Amino acid sequence: MARSLYQLLGFFFLALATAGVFLPLLPTTPFVLVAAACFARSSAKWHDWLLGNSIFGPMIRNWETNRCVTVKVKIVAILSMLVVGGCSILLAIDDQALRIVGGVLIALGLTAVARIDTCKSDSVATLAASAIADD
Repeated sequence: MARSLYQLLGFFFLALATAGVFLPLLPTTPFVLVAAACFARSSAKWHDWLLGNSIFGPMIRNWETNRCVTVKVKIVAILSMLVVGGCSILLAIDDQALRIVGGVLIALGLTAVARIDTCKSDSVATLAASAIADD
């Protein structure tokens, strides 16, 4: 039963991560990492599928190996939330209360991304070398 629950949660967090690609108020990176953790506990097939993904795979392998994400991942996450989220709040929302809620959600997303450890360049190089050796 626990495996089924983890698999269901994996799909839920993967859906949130996918929505986060298009919605500026949702951070993609933390949701992808949580989805990968859920799939690692429930489904080798889906975990392997995520690891094989050209966009998310390297980030997940880095997280699983070193418990960190690269500076590039952080910059993309932070800039996309600030630019797209900021434009959405300023240009698409008229209600001041909704602007405040949107700002708080962006701040929470920024906090979540900022709290993830940043990889040192040598841990990324080690991960890249091990990925090349596996191929």
